[in-house]
Amino acid sequence: MPEALDFDRDGREWPNRERSRFVETNGVRWHVQLAGDGPPLLLLHGTGASTHSWAGLIPLLARRFTVIAPDLPGQGFSRISARQDLSILGMARALRDLLDTLQLEPRFAVGHSAGAAILARMSIDRQLDLHSITALNGAFIPFGGVLTRLFSPLAKLLTLNPFVPQLFAWSASDRSAVERLLKSTGSAIPEDSLAHYHRLFSTPSHVSSTLAMMASWDLDSLLRDLPRLETPLLLIVGENDLTVSPDSSKLIARLAPSSQVIRLPNLGHLAHEERPAEIAELIASRAVDAGTGAEIPG
Repeated sequence: MPEALDFDRDGREWPNRERSRFVETNGVRWHVQLAGDGPPLLLLHGTGASTHSWAGLIPLLARRFTVIAPDLPGQGFSRISARQDLSILGMARALRDLLDTLQLEPRFAVGHSAGAAILARMSIDRQLDLHSITALNGAFIPFGGVLTRLFSPLAKLLTLNPFVPQLFAWSASDRSAVERLLKSTGSAIPEDSLAHYHRLFSTPSHVSSTLAMMASWDLDSLLRDLPRLETPLLLIVGENDLTVSPDSSKLIARLAPSSQVIRLPNLGHLAHEERPAEIAELIASRAVDAGTGAEIPG
């Protein structure tokens, strides 16, 4: 079992491979996909995923945007140094370094699950100057109340044990276990996407970074600061999401002053992988609302 993903070996059939490049910043060797021409748009995937989750969206969005889609630090093909900070604030600083290195300044941003939380944090802290944020089943609220308070210390203990990522990856090498995990999100995704998740979850370095990210996550502070979010926020909610409660969007909409909620029936946590064309149209419409005139041909 390989400790880390290798792009020449594991990325031979990676979605949008021709758009991939590698960029070095302080403590991170980024895998990032760049596509299209137009107003820059940043895509941030959720915990445990990678750029593969945007497989269907990137070609559609690239018709009118310059798409910037990185693997988060330590996940997918993005490698990190041993001391990399994987908290929300640490991820935000690392992403700011990446954008400065690329000399690209996003005007729009789309985040799935935890990716949406990072974007909100960066916007609140003035690290991004955005016309809009689109949150796809955004994970802004700590999961499970009391369970959340138990989970973070547990995740820290798991991260400190060097054998845990190998054991998790070993169990995830069973494709049926990965299928059950993804089914529990409420989504039915394409077979090729399932194969990419299987590869990710079978790789100890990816699992280790995902656990470290979970152990460092502080959503209480973000929730407290959401009323300071001035950037218009579009909350796209899959009504069949079994990972992030669809009802949590009501609280976020009350807290964020410039927010709008769109609920999509019969879609789960990975809605953008289930119906990328529909999600792309919603993202483009948000850009039109912000006055850019950018749209995706129907």
